[in-house]
Amino acid sequence: METTAANPPPQSDMTNRNTRLQEIKQFDESKIGVKGLVDRGLESIPSFFIHPYPPKPNQKPSPTRKADPNCTPGLIPTIPVIDFFSPRSTLVDQVRRASSSLGFFQIINHSVSLSSITKILSSMQDFFELPEKVKKEYYSRDMSRGAAYLTNFDLYQSEAASWRDTFQMNLSPRPPKWENVPVMCREGVVEWDKEVVKISEEIMGILFEGLGLEKSNNKLWEISGGRVMAAHYYPYCTQPELTDGLTSHTDLRLLTMLVQNEVPGLQVKIGEGWVDVEPVKGAILFNIGDLFQIMSNDQYKSVEHRVLANPLRDARVSVAVFLKPSHSDQLCGPFPELVSAEKPAVYRQFTLSDYMGRFFSKELDGKTLTNYYRI
Repeated sequence: METTAANPPPQSDMTNRNTRLQEIKQFDESKIGVKGLVDRGLESIPSFFIHPYPPKPNQKPSPTRKADPNCTPGLIPTIPVIDFFSPRSTLVDQVRRASSSLGFFQIINHSVSLSSITKILSSMQDFFELPEKVKKEYYSRDMSRGAAYLTNFDLYQSEAASWRDTFQMNLSPRPPKWENVPVMCREGVVEWDKEVVKISEEIMGILFEGLGLEKSNNKLWEISGGRVMAAHYYPYCTQPELTDGLTSHTDLRLLTMLVQNEVPGLQVKIGEGWVDVEPVKGAILFNIGDLFQIMSNDQYKSVEHRVLANPLRDARVSVAVFLKPSHSDQLCGPFPELVSAEKPAVYRQFTLSDYMGRFFSKELDGKTLTNYYRI
C-alpha cells in the first residue's frame, strides 16, 4: 500500500524509524567504529546491526554441487587457485574459465612478495587497533579528502549495518591528501600500489587475451587506470548469526584485487549455495566486477559474495583494490569487438559518472546496476 499525506505510515513505524535513525546517528558521531563496540564488551549487538532475515544457525550454509559447469560431477565447486608459473596458454585458459563461470580466482607463485602482502595487511591492522582517540581523527564520511576511516559507507541507507570497519582511500588518478592517511600506513600503501599496478596489468592482459582482444597498454590504462583501496577490519562478533560482516553484493567496478589474513569468512554464491574462499598464504584473489561483465558483453561474470560476521577472537583483515576507468566522463558499454549480429550488445552505453552516482545512492545489495543498464 502506497503512503500518501492522507494515508501516512502507522505512528509506531515512524517512531521505530526515528529511534533507529537516532541510534545510528549517535553511533556514527561517536566515531568509535565496530571495534569500539567490541572493546566495550557488549554481550549483544545493537539492534541496527541485526539483519531482517532468519538467524543463521550454521555459519557455513551447504554449497550447491551443480553450479559450476567446469566442475567434476559430484564434487563441490571450489574457487580455483591458479599457478602463475604455468605456461601462458594454460594461464589464459584457466583465468578465462574461472572468470566466465565463478567470477573468482586466486593466483600463487606470482611476482608480488609475501613480505609486501604481510606489510600492507599488518599496517592496516595496526591502524584499526590504535586507541580510539587516535583513530577518531581520521573518521569521516567525506571522501573528498581522498581517504577516510568509517563504518559502512551505506550506514544510513541500508536495512541493517554490517559488523566491520573500513579505511578507504583513492590511489589513482587522484591520490589522497596524505595528511588524511595515518602515518603508520603511508609507506605500506605506496609500496602496495606499485605492486598492484604491476600484477593487475598482467592479469588484465590475460583477461583481454581470454576475450580474444588485442592487448594494448593504452587500452588497458584507459579502462583500468583508476584505483580505490578499501581495507576492511572484521572484529569478533558475539552474535554472528544475527548479522553479516559484509552483505551479499557484487563489486561495481572493473576488477577487484584482494589479499586477506588467515581468518576466514569470505564466501562466493554459486547457484543457491555458498562456497568458502579459504585463505591461501601468499595468494592474491581476483574477482570480476559488474563493469567488466558489462564490457565483456556477459562473457565474464560478476558474482555475488559476502563476508560472514567473525565468530573468532582474532580479527579478519583484508585489503581490496578496485580497478576502474580513470576518467568520470569515460563512456562504458560492451567492447565493440565483442558485439556482432550473432552476439548483439546486451547492455547500453553510459558514462562512468552516471554509473557511480547510481551505486552510491543505494544500499549495498545484489546486482541492480547490471540489471539497470541491460537492454
